[in-house]
Amino acid sequence: MKDIMQIRIIDTDNRKDRSKFIRFPFSLYMGNEYWVPPLISDMELVLDRKRHPFFLHSEADFLVAEDNHKILGRMAIIHNRNYCAAHQEQTAFFYHLDFMDDPEVVDALFNTAINWARERGLKKLMGPRGMVRSSGIGMLREGFNYLPPVGQNYNYPYYNSHLERLGFEKETDHYTSLITRETHLPSRMFEAAERIKQRGEFWVKTFTNRREMLAMIPEVDRVHHEAFQNNPGFYPSTPEEFDLIARSMIAIADPKYIKLIMRGDEIAGFILTYANISRGLQRARGRLFPLGWYYILRDKASSPIIDGNGVGLLPKYQGMGANILLYTELDKTLRSQEHLQQMYLVQVDERNFKSQSDVETIGGNRCICHRTYRLSI
Repeated sequence: MKDIMQIRIIDTDNRKDRSKFIRFPFSLYMGNEYWVPPLISDMELVLDRKRHPFFLHSEADFLVAEDNHKILGRMAIIHNRNYCAAHQEQTAFFYHLDFMDDPEVVDALFNTAINWARERGLKKLMGPRGMVRSSGIGMLREGFNYLPPVGQNYNYPYYNSHLERLGFEKETDHYTSLITRETHLPSRMFEAAERIKQRGEFWVKTFTNRREMLAMIPEVDRVHHEAFQNNPGFYPSTPEEFDLIARSMIAIADPKYIKLIMRGDEIAGFILTYANISRGLQRARGRLFPLGWYYILRDKASSPIIDGNGVGLLPKYQGMGANILLYTELDKTLRSQEHLQQMYLVQVDERNFKSQSDVETIGGNRCICHRTYRLSI
């Protein structure tokens, strides 16, 4: 037993404490070619109770396991009141979970998290799930040798073993699939898509600059909610949260990869794709300055992978042919630049049978699985 190991809640107003929490995975994954470090500025926002919109309605604390001032593990423990209200359940989330392969460290972290949740009357612990809906969901279970899509969790295989040892059970799996330039849709799909556009039922809106995309944030927020409100695990973002999500995406997006399926003046669906800048983020090592921004911009222009992290139709337009436009526009996006070779279709919930069917229709091959775990407490 580690006599001097302690679990404590960090002081998020203390710069050294914040640094300990943020920097731990940089050492844990040193030399790993697949782990992608977050931007330190993004993590600073996560820990900022005055600026992050999550703290306007809910609470979270950030734990570290220490042995003589050496960090052995960390975890965020979250009470998202909006999620609990939407699902009529009393659930705590855990996130930003990283630890050495040591059962004493893992047990101590989770015992503290469980007590934290019980003190607030919560009955279940679930995760990994972050503070906002755009956070990557689940613990990596398959696909350890793939460069991850931007913002998706990466962890060592032993993480799953420890959670299962503690009695955590599967809540659901999210699958990421890969399509390549060698994948060809049938020509009849493109012919059908052209007929649909010629009839004037649906058309494709494209963008030329970020200003146009920023102007669409309120409308896309409404449509995004309508499109996904019946999906398992969905809960509405606040306007402030969605603004943060959208601006984060637009910061790395290339306008030509963002498309809307329109019916008249109404949005019927959307295709949100952007360059996979994971290699650039690795070279940046968490910092934009002095050269991080250069590596990221270079990767944005040359990455052979694009991430499809938001593809959907409003329920009222499904079954009317607009899904064919989604398929063909995704294909056109992948073939729009010579350097593009692959596209990830990111984190489709296994319970979302319609989306899983769509992925199969366009030739997606499952390559990455993230599992969300639950434990009754």
